[in-house]
Amino acid sequence: MKYGFVKVAAAVPAVKVADCRFNAQQAENQIVVADGKGVQIIAFPELNLTGYSCGDLFAQSLLLEQAEFALMQIMNNTRQLDIISIVGMPVVAGPVLMNCAVVFQKGKILGVVPKTYLPNYKEFYEQRWFASASTLPANMTVRLCGQVVPLTTNILFDTPDVCFGVEICEDVWAPIPPSSTLALKGAEIIFNISADTENISKHQYLRSLLAQQSARCLAGYVFSSCGFGESTTDVVFAGNGLIYENGNLLAASERFSFKEQMVVSEIDVERLRGERLVNTTFAASIQAHTPAPALRVASELVVSRDLTLTRQIDAHPFVPSGNEQLDARCEEIFSIQVAGLAKRLVHTGCQTVVVGISGGLDSTLALLVCVKTFDKLGLSRKGIIGITMPGFGTTDRTYNNALSLMASLQVTAEEISIKAACIQHFQDIGQDMSVHDVTYENGQARERTQILMDYANKVGGLVIGTGDLSELALGWATYNGDHMSMYGVNASIPKTLVRYLVSWVAQTGVDTLSRNTLLDIIDTPISPELIPADESGNIKQKTEDLVGPYELHDFFLYYFLRFGTRPSKIFYLAEIAFKGVYDSTTIKKWLTTFFRRFFSQQFKRSCLPDGPKVGSVSLSPRGDWRMPSDASPAMWLKECEELQG
Repeated sequence: MKYGFVKVAAAVPAVKVADCRFNAQQAENQIVVADGKGVQIIAFPELNLTGYSCGDLFAQSLLLEQAEFALMQIMNNTRQLDIISIVGMPVVAGPVLMNCAVVFQKGKILGVVPKTYLPNYKEFYEQRWFASASTLPANMTVRLCGQVVPLTTNILFDTPDVCFGVEICEDVWAPIPPSSTLALKGAEIIFNISADTENISKHQYLRSLLAQQSARCLAGYVFSSCGFGESTTDVVFAGNGLIYENGNLLAASERFSFKEQMVVSEIDVERLRGERLVNTTFAASIQAHTPAPALRVASELVVSRDLTLTRQIDAHPFVPSGNEQLDARCEEIFSIQVAGLAKRLVHTGCQTVVVGISGGLDSTLALLVCVKTFDKLGLSRKGIIGITMPGFGTTDRTYNNALSLMASLQVTAEEISIKAACIQHFQDIGQDMSVHDVTYENGQARERTQILMDYANKVGGLVIGTGDLSELALGWATYNGDHMSMYGVNASIPKTLVRYLVSWVAQTGVDTLSRNTLLDIIDTPISPELIPADESGNIKQKTEDLVGPYELHDFFLYYFLRFGTRPSKIFYLAEIAFKGVYDSTTIKKWLTTFFRRFFSQQFKRSCLPDGPKVGSVSLSPRGDWRMPSDASPAMWLKECEELQG
């Protein structure tokens, strides 16, 4: 299982109602194609060997006999393949007929899973033809294709790569689906073979249901449903093939296609295992809802071939795709920031805040949050004191943008140069002004913070922090300088998202003059401006030239913090996500920088000011990330060193 991925498929074959030979050939063809693509497990629709809509023909012994012959045909013709297949067929179990999923590999039936919940819809009254799994005794076996095999819903299929379970169609619509219990007993992927009929609005509800079930179970969910070829006497089948992972849709078929389809994707089982390890609610549910252990059936090795991902790897995981989703996300994040600051102001009784305005993205976002908060609280914007503090590296562009923005937003603007104070300070400590080292840079940052803190004391206000999540991860902040504030509104917002938030406010919430200034700030290179500008007065010290592209670091941060992903897998995913943008050598270089800085700079994160959490990734030492400041990065750096960049 390379990097924890398991390749799965949801097949929607062509079908002829009651023609088992034809249906077997279609399934066999798709199994062969799927195996050639490296698929490890493939699922077919409910009753696909007979057709779901046979009606009273299910009582015909010839149909039941031919269904078993069809299964034998498929198993014989695919016994040389590694792939595990799940097909749907009626199975006679003693005196009753069951609607079943049959799981087989290399000519051997691993187990048979009967359907538990039988619908009594007017168009398909399954209880007329089939018995429910709830009527069966525990640990029952059945003879099928000359093999004696287990017949039970309480069965898990173990492979060296993954543990999976199966449920059938209506089962997932139950208040407590069988898949919930299977997941708690160890199933990491659930396969649902279905015959889902179509009507107005049902499809969207189905997608919501499957997304929620996969998220609730912290599992992969593969759904395969009947398509073109089923009887349309009263209903239509659209052929839904859907693959989910922990609530996220990975792949979907074309609805109402007249051709057979196969939806393929890779489920990150390693990620799911990591989620379960840290989810205490999931662990507690195991004890509460799994009184009886499952029957576990082991299969032969599922061969992991050279992995080529078909699933999309988003280069900007913090930024949702699509304008509508992005707007909704920005509005929600901005509202969380505003609500957090509002509570702090109300609690402290403060009606004044102090913000250092540099003309850069982070301080701009913090100022916009303050403005919105004051508006919602009915406070005068004059209580927002923006202080621009030009230093040795301040350029005309950022300086003018800072002044223009404060003026157009109608906040109180102050200008306090740090040059004279820094010169005096450098003289006091014997710092050569021509040496632009860390002392030269950090001295300016701390001088600015001292001004903000003392000014806040003077006016009885709070200093609002501007630093973002990406800077905290890299330690790109001066300890007790811009690292410190009285409330940090940007603390859990990554740099790649800050730009979009400012852009969203520019387009939706400010006047024309402010909008023009904001758009220019967005286009300004990211810089602390602590080193003098070049001969043309342009920014010389560009952050991303020094620590690396923030889009890469945010990608690394997301996978490392959110899923506990190791460097080699992050590298593999980054190569895919940034193909054509960064080569492997560049990715390896900045990945190594990320881990080196992340570990060495923990001491700064251990004493962070309060700030609102807005997403699933945060570095607050009081909640989301608790790491000793002297933890060794040796293992992570060694793996980075061994990468083939």
